[in-house]
Amino acid sequence: MTRSLTATWTGGQSAAVTIGGLRLNIGDDAVLEDGSPAPLPTEVLLASVASCFAIAMAFVAGKRGLELPGLAVDVTADYDGPRVSTLDITVRSSADPQLVERLLEPARRLCWVTNTLRTPPQITVRRG
Repeated sequence: MTRSLTATWTGGQSAAVTIGGLRLNIGDDAVLEDGSPAPLPTEVLLASVASCFAIAMAFVAGKRGLELPGLAVDVTADYDGPRVSTLDITVRSSADPQLVERLLEPARRLCWVTNTLRTPPQITVRRG
């Protein structure tokens, strides 16, 4: 399976991408349709980690016939120069803490985004 998308520079420190019909403005001086500040690229990265891990947790719980009420995933990043140096993922739910703990490893194995970051893909940059 191959997926691709295109970011188009919109001026200054901003770009826009269209994902499934949703146009998302991203960057330091980008704004959303309501005029509020748009997310930074690194915030989109954190959103990808948090949402993917939340989906993975819900999936592994559902496969076991379990529910995770109030499921939320917090992601905190430390920045070191032009990169994120550490990510801290915290899973919260009102379910029994031991149940949540048992689901962390299966979710970790399933989450595509954290698996990608754990073993980075080969990156090729070229002129089009």
